[in-house]
Amino acid sequence: MSTAQKLYEAGFITYMRTDSVALSNDAKSSIVKKIETNYGNDYVNLRNYKNKNKSAQEAHEAVRPTDINVEEITSDYDQQRLYDLIWKRTISSQMSDAQIERTVVNIKSNSYNQIFIARGEVIKFDGFLRVYNEGTDDEVEEEKNVLPILSIDEQLNLLNISSKESFSRPPSRYTEASLVKKLEELGIGRPATYATTISTIQNRGYIAKGANEGVERTFNFIEFKQEGIKESILKEKTGSNKGKLVPTDIGMIVNDFLVDNFNNILDYGFTAEVEKNFDKIASGDQNWTDIIKQFYSDFHENVNEVRDNAERQSGEKVLGSDPSSGRVVKVRLGKFGPIAQIGTIDEEEKPVFASLTKDQQLDTITLEEALELFKFPKEIGSYKDEIVTVNNGRYGPYIKFSTKSISIPNDLDPHSVEISKAIELIDEKLKAEEPVHIYNEIPVTKGKGRFGPFIKWNDMFINVNKSYDFDNLSINEIEELIELKIKKEKEKLISHWTDEDIKVEKGRWGRSIISKGKKKVEIPKEIDPKTITLEIAKQYLNPKKKK
Repeated sequence: MSTAQKLYEAGFITYMRTDSVALSNDAKSSIVKKIETNYGNDYVNLRNYKNKNKSAQEAHEAVRPTDINVEEITSDYDQQRLYDLIWKRTISSQMSDAQIERTVVNIKSNSYNQIFIARGEVIKFDGFLRVYNEGTDDEVEEEKNVLPILSIDEQLNLLNISSKESFSRPPSRYTEASLVKKLEELGIGRPATYATTISTIQNRGYIAKGANEGVERTFNFIEFKQEGIKESILKEKTGSNKGKLVPTDIGMIVNDFLVDNFNNILDYGFTAEVEKNFDKIASGDQNWTDIIKQFYSDFHENVNEVRDNAERQSGEKVLGSDPSSGRVVKVRLGKFGPIAQIGTIDEEEKPVFASLTKDQQLDTITLEEALELFKFPKEIGSYKDEIVTVNNGRYGPYIKFSTKSISIPNDLDPHSVEISKAIELIDEKLKAEEPVHIYNEIPVTKGKGRFGPFIKWNDMFINVNKSYDFDNLSINEIEELIELKIKKEKEKLISHWTDEDIKVEKGRWGRSIISKGKKKVEIPKEIDPKTITLEIAKQYLNPKKKK
């Protein structure tokens, strides 16, 4: 959506926050002229589209290029790709259908009773496919599904027969696009809320984008030719979840808790029914107070019941016993994420804890894998008179050197990291943290974090967006980024008591925040932040507990 926003702001596309599929008459006439010019009259087929979703927001026309004659734009890679997608979808929406002839050929054999079947298709007229096939070079791929000209009872010569071993596969995990499609099918939410819904469950740590590339496995491939039978063992990758939405341990525990205690609300039918009620309220056919009363009376009782009686969920799972001590080994959700634990708090000896790696989950980890975690921290040598250790933490395995923590790349097994490789990673980290500039006698450093590239100055982290070449930042660009950040921080600041290190600042969505160090408290919107005194700020930061 942010990429589309940039295209809209640059004047390349129309307003993008719309569910409409309709085009204006002016837009359609310009599209027709473009089709006639590029492809000819046979490719024109004017169409009017309607949205089947009654709750769709159609105040604007469909997303389209503002000028259909602009086929390509000069911008960053993501904007170019998105514009190309919008341009092709817009122009193809007013083009003729493709005419495809599908053919099934049954082939008899003199040696076998079974019938061999070949399936293929021939494009008689490419229609709107012309837009998508232009500029591609997929002849080899296209020929796979194209059959030669055949006649009934024609004698065919066997060239080869191939047989490939296949494995059953579980249902594929959702991507963001396939999840949106499923939400539409179930009638949950509205198009304008899908992006916010998916980003919220990611931000809360309930789901994460998979990074697993999968593992290799072998399969048998048998090919029969006139020369004879050839058997091969080939390899393929399986189990990859890269880019897919994967539920985290906390996500599964929260989901189980909600299903157990609020099953009626998590029912898909309930959510879809609420959407229908919203539509009735919007159209004036239903009084909103009746709907709220109908829902809230039972819901309030349910909440109170769960609050008073529900057990705290931790996803605890006993894996077995530690061979060396005989103490119980279990996994559960801790304060900072999933952990493995040897022993219990009831024993005389204190329990030992270890964090699970990013690829491990509470419901799939084995006893052997859990025991491997307790081999950390592992001392692997020394460098520059400092001990170097390998450890596993909240964000994955890392190397500890002096006061610095250096992440171990995903393709490296932390158990096999040697001192030579550790020194290489340490040197890279030290070089990356060397000052790239001095601004107002304070060093400026560069780095890459979870939210992308940044520069650090005076304990301020300043994001470097895609409009800058991060690897080749000039002195002027660095100073420009710092000055913009200083300006923003000043604009945000409402009150600052330096002796107490307490601030009142502007927050997101029109709200304000009181902060002291890392502690932050949001102020209700109805309170004017300019009226907050030091004493009131302290009360917000340290509220008195109700007895």
